[in-house]
Amino acid sequence: MMKFLFDLFPVILFFLAFKLYDIFVATAVAIVAAIAQIGWLWFCRRQVDKMMWINLAIIVIFGSATLISQDETFIKWKPTVLYWLIATVLLFSNLIFRKNLIQAMLEKQIVLPLFIWDRLNLSWFGFFLTMGCINLYVAFSFSVDTWVTFKLFGATGLMLVFIIVQMMMIGKYLKDMPPVLAENVTSNEQGNLEKNRK
Repeated sequence: MMKFLFDLFPVILFFLAFKLYDIFVATAVAIVAAIAQIGWLWFCRRQVDKMMWINLAIIVIFGSATLISQDETFIKWKPTVLYWLIATVLLFSNLIFRKNLIQAMLEKQIVLPLFIWDRLNLSWFGFFLTMGCINLYVAFSFSVDTWVTFKLFGATGLMLVFIIVQMMMIGKYLKDMPPVLAENVTSNEQGNLEKNRK
């Protein structure tokens, strides 16, 4: 729960700053919050996820463009650019480099058949692609106030619902294993696990 709130830290401050001031103050606050978030992890000597660095780069670029031009269009595009970048990486890493990033992130915690890992990767690609489109629709079809509210509550809610649906989808294949044991599971052993379930 604490990690979830920590990850949402810049978005929460963006929402509060907007409600108290305006979109430009909120944008500046979001930039500072994203920098402070990574700075805190460095101070605590914890590993900073690559995605956090990418998010920081995008918020600095689009946030700075918003502040310099005094045009809220740039910051409205920021979530979509991040969503579509993640979707692109998930798709092309699998197609070109034959590397399933969802599997790479979770295979030490859970064991699944290879076709389920592929399905999960494709599902997350579709989710982020769709989220990028939804963000643009809300951002440019409704008021800034509505978009900022959606950014915190709507997008987060859709993410949680999607995760729950994913867990239900893989429930019958899910097999929790200790990290050390999971590292030693070979493809053949995964096949045997799958046969034993049938």
